[in-house]
Amino acid sequence: LKMDETETYAEAMEVSRRDILGQMAMAGLLKDVSVSEEEAKAYFEKNPSEFATEAKAKAKHVLVEEEAKAKEIKEEIVSGAKTFEEAAKEYSTCPSSQRGGDLGTFGKGQMVKEFEEAVFTGELNTVIGPVKTQFGYHLIWVDEVNQGNVPAYDEAKEQIRTKLINKKQQETYQNKLDELRGKYIK
Repeated sequence: LKMDETETYAEAMEVSRRDILGQMAMAGLLKDVSVSEEEAKAYFEKNPSEFATEAKAKAKHVLVEEEAKAKEIKEEIVSGAKTFEEAAKEYSTCPSSQRGGDLGTFGKGQMVKEFEEAVFTGELNTVIGPVKTQFGYHLIWVDEVNQGNVPAYDEAKEQIRTKLINKKQQETYQNKLDELRGKYIK
């Protein structure tokens, strides 16, 4: 078919040649970019919260309008007359009642203050409350709590180095781009 003799082929080869040369030039430009152990440690010490895991909890609740009703429901659960999930399905005014009150996993700052405080400071696997919020009175059951933490430097070291190398490569690329624009674009 002699496609390799067409102008379209020659144009495509020229584009490919430029792309390959550009990639080689970029690789040459970025090959010496590195991050020292001292730079990584300094960055970690300046920005420890950037590497922290978020505090999370897994909980369910029963929401009612009156405190007296919340106390009655709590008695039913504590006495064993109903499970927490059964009570949520029967009494809760929250849409989560269909799932036995299950709110799933959520982080700090996602729930109203009073509710969040009860979840993150309360005892696991027991009925907490009633807790008053702007929505009414909650009975809360907390299945899991992870308070979040800042890892040791050694645990975050590779993540830090990768982040800093990417940042330095981007800066090196941008500086070269600015230099070439200044030189060739008037």
